Amino acid sequence: MKPLILLGDEAVAQAAIDAGIAGAFAYPGTPSTEIFEYVERHKPSDRSIFTQWSSNEKVAYETALGMSYAGKRAIVSMKHVGLNVAMDAFMNSAITGVNGGMVLIVADDPGMHSSQNEQDSRFLADFARIPCLEPSTQQEAYDMTRAGLALSEQVGLPVMVRIVTRLAHSRAAVVPGPRLEQSERPLPTDKQRYTLLPSNARRHWSQLLGRWEQVERGLWAVEGNALALRGEPLGVIATGIAFNYLMENLGDAPEASTLKISCWPPPMDLVRQLFDHCEEILVLEDGYPLLEGGLKGLLNSAPRPVHGRLDGALPRTGELDPAKVRAALGLPARPAAIPAPLPLAGRPPALCPGCPHIDSYNVLNEVMAEAGGGRVLSDIGCYTLGALAPFEAIDTCVDMGASIGMALGASKAGVSPAVAVIGDSTFAHSGLTGLLDAIRAEAAITVVLLDNAIVAMTGQQDTALAGERLIATLTGLGVGPEHIRVVKPLRSRHEENLAIFREELAYQGVSVIIPSRPCIQIRN
Repeated sequence: MKPLILLGDEAVAQAAIDAGIAGAFAYPGTPSTEIFEYVERHKPSDRSIFTQWSSNEKVAYETALGMSYAGKRAIVSMKHVGLNVAMDAFMNSAITGVNGGMVLIVADDPGMHSSQNEQDSRFLADFARIPCLEPSTQQEAYDMTRAGLALSEQVGLPVMVRIVTRLAHSRAAVVPGPRLEQSERPLPTDKQRYTLLPSNARRHWSQLLGRWEQVERGLWAVEGNALALRGEPLGVIATGIAFNYLMENLGDAPEASTLKISCWPPPMDLVRQLFDHCEEILVLEDGYPLLEGGLKGLLNSAPRPVHGRLDGALPRTGELDPAKVRAALGLPARPAAIPAPLPLAGRPPALCPGCPHIDSYNVLNEVMAEAGGGRVLSDIGCYTLGALAPFEAIDTCVDMGASIGMALGASKAGVSPAVAVIGDSTFAHSGLTGLLDAIRAEAAITVVLLDNAIVAMTGQQDTALAGERLIATLTGLGVGPEHIRVVKPLRSRHEENLAIFREELAYQGVSVIIPSRPCIQIRN
């Protein structure tokens, strides 16, 4: 097959297409967004592959599970914090199992390049008791996604493929395999399997644990683990992309023994061989010290000294890179390959010139200054840049949809005015339930619902709610029509908008102001 030059995200997507998926589901979030977009752009014209951006990651996961239930292969992709949103469905799908192959691709973000935390999704795979594959190259991302769909059908479980930012957003040559026909597995006949009444769930959980050795054998049969025993006393275990950083230094390193691990649970027979051969172990994993902590045990009772993030051999936080691995190996730093950068001033991200949020924040800042107190509880989207100069307009940003719930809690604790700022896509993702609670509580909050008609931050994806459908939804939830105020965020409307904001902030109930103007990028 002719090699393709693909991002890690694109390699995963191409593999899913070639493995015969019938559906791909996702909510956009860096560094995972390109997976779904690639499937949507490249799905073959001669077969039906259903693609649709979901309202949130939970819905995406459940839709993929429904397609698997019906006997078709499916993938669902999200970033690491998105898996938090899908956790209920994710955990329970390990107990129901799957029918058609189902792969969950999670793109973790060590170093928090575009995320609120750097959580390691391998922990969640272990928590749910599902297999996890961790590629180190774009070719492995392709191969393991294909193998994961087959493994999923073999063991009857969803399979996680964990990638990280550096792999997701770098390119390499990938040799694709032959394209498979879409699977046609019969619908399940055992209704109790997917009906998680406690009596059924207890039985399925016991069955899962009882066949875990079979699951591990199927997982370890997937190519990617490799042990090389050498003469020096040091043994190095590297997982996923960390193996690349090891290999970049290996030419100058002592003749250390190496164990490449590409899955979780890890192949313990290979680990034991390494421990038996070496006097001390260094663990390289781009993420949390999951493997290192397990090898050390509760009381540091491993048969050999184990080094890594926990004992300071590697930094406790942030992503790995070749220089950090080199230092952990005890090698001298390499001379800089390029001159040191000039001492330029920092250039933080900023709202685009002409962005409608600029005019919204100018109004909000003025009216909040007049109020002489209160707080603005914000959310996740382009508008989060309102935290930075010159606006410095928002006080919080915690997670998707938190703004309305936090405004409700703050208002009931005496904060006034309590303002929530949320985008149209984030509102559809996880803001509706917070607003429903605020209405039930008769809270004195003002929701500034920024409608720019697109999911702008992650690349101009379609939003589930905008325009008239957004207003109809707000009315249906119970917001009084007289307190749903649509404004045009323009400098020429500044005084008019100020008057509307003043009125709604003074209202002792739930009001929603909708600054409505398309994202400036749509017009470009």
